[in-house]
Amino acid sequence: MDWKLELVPVPVSDIDRAKRFYSEQLGFAVDHDTRVGDDVRIVQLTPPGSGCSIVIAAGAGVAEPEPGSVQGLQLVVSDIAAARAQLVRRGVAAGPVQHVENGALADGPGEPWNSFVYFSDPDGNGWAVQERPAEGAEA
Repeated sequence: MDWKLELVPVPVSDIDRAKRFYSEQLGFAVDHDTRVGDDVRIVQLTPPGSGCSIVIAAGAGVAEPEPGSVQGLQLVVSDIAAARAQLVRRGVAAGPVQHVENGALADGPGEPWNSFVYFSDPDGNGWAVQERPAEGAEA
């Protein structure tokens, strides 16, 4: 039996601002923007090529953790330098390409699975972009 993670809630303070950030700056697809009555709004967005989406929501009955309290969300890409360049072009304050060396972050790319770029959304929810080895390459 497959167990697939499909949806991760991301707490935000302003749904419209977050929707613009994730769709316009990160390039996530807006799967739906639904209002349930006058009190509840749910927006689901999916990163390009991902089987997992995020949801930003507000209103009666919606769990509302502190905006910015989610840290360590991770996207995986095949080219970390190109991904960082795309983020910067879209106005995202992305950090430099870094890798873990002797338990600390060091500048520049590392070995397979050890190259990262970090950024936060407007509320401070923390994201990492990790480079995966090319298809067919040894991990």
